[in-house]
Amino acid sequence: MPSNDARTLLQTVVPTAAVGVIAAIVSGVVAGGKGALGAAVGTLVVILFMGIGIVVLQRTAKHFPQLFQAMGLMLYTTQLLVLFLFVAAFKDTTLFNPRTFAASIVASTLVWVAAQARAHMKAKILYVEPEPSEARRGEKTGPSA
Repeated sequence: MPSNDARTLLQTVVPTAAVGVIAAIVSGVVAGGKGALGAAVGTLVVILFMGIGIVVLQRTAKHFPQLFQAMGLMLYTTQLLVLFLFVAAFKDTTLFNPRTFAASIVASTLVWVAAQARAHMKAKILYVEPEPSEARRGEKTGPSA
């Protein structure tokens, strides 16, 4: 993974994990141990799904740059649908509190998307890769040429 991609991943995982910790603490106070577990599981699901999405999107950009934008739109739509299916699948679980699970998924997803947008805005990524120029032998270069 190139350093820009790793930096973007780090800049999105850290705020999402911080929101997950806050959600687990608040859920633990409000709904007890099962609430804290639900919030923690929800945050981990979001980090896992969104992290896999970034890796898939970067591989697509590397091998098929013409598909990058379409793949990004399809990927985010698919991720949101799968997260919705997770909420629906675990709505009646007794392993953890499903309300804190759902709230944590929503909060973590919003923070992930906002942090990813911020990371991309702050990244200094060249749109065009400049080719190295070689000065011809015997030819002067610079302002006095």
